[in-house]
Formats: sequence, structure tokens, C-alpha cells
Amino acid sequence: MNTKLHAVSDSHGRPISFSVTAGQVTDYIGARALLSSLPNVDWLLGDRRYDTDWFRESLQDKAIRPCIPGRKSRAKAVRYNKRRYKRRNRIEIMFGRLKDWRRVLTRYDRCPKVSLVRNRTRRNRHLFFTSPDPNRALHLQ
Repeated sequence: MNTKLHAVSDSHGRPISFSVTAGQVTDYIGARALLSSLPNVDWLLGDRRYDTDWFRESLQDKAIRPCIPGRKSRAKAVRYNKRRYKRRNRIEIMFGRLKDWRRVLTRYDRCPKVSLVRNRTRRNRHLFFTSPDPNRALHLQ
């Protein structure tokens, strides 16, 4: 069985909140789970898998401007700030750091009596929040 990890992080790539969903579940459920915990920010940078009209409308209701590229199957193209979207790499770096620390936390000793539970995440879905003011900048992953 696989899992998907959805996370919110700040503009510096520090994690704020997480949501874990089953691997066979759509990414919209993870977005809906994190929607209530979104901070007060100006922008949301997200993966194209979060491209839905209801998610964009709920972000606009919270006065958050989405920077999410449209799906390729979308009939009408969605405009987004490509320059701002490039800053989404910070969330990828955060997941890389989490995976590095996972290697430390789930390290198996050579003693057979020691066993730790491993949580494997096959896919990571990301949303990223940013703001011109560093104190109001958060990311959702």
C-alpha cells in the first residue's frame, strides 16, 4: 500500500503542517484536508495536480492568489506567474531534507532485536505559499 504526503511549508522551506492520504486517492482530498489550515498569505504556489476550479475559488475566498499551472487536459488555459512558480523548488528541497532525516530516524542497527517501522511515501504532492513580506510567507506541500 502506498501513501501520499501533502505538506504546507513557509517560504524558507520549513514545514508547517502535513496530511497523509492513501496512494490510490486523488490529490484533491489532500488539498481539501489542508485547506482549513492554510495561513494568511498572499500567494499559493502549487503543483498542477491541484488544478481544480473549486480549489482556486476557495483560495480566492481566502484572499490567496493561486499560482498553479493548469492541467494539460484543461479546455481553457489558466494563466499563472511562471517566474514566481520557479520558487516552488524550496518545497522540493524540504522533501529532500525530510528524506535525508528519515534515513537517520529509520536507521536499522545490525542487531536483529531492533526493528523500526518505516513509512514509505511514493509520491509527494506540493503546494507552496509565499508573500512579499517574509513574516507572512508560507508554503503548502
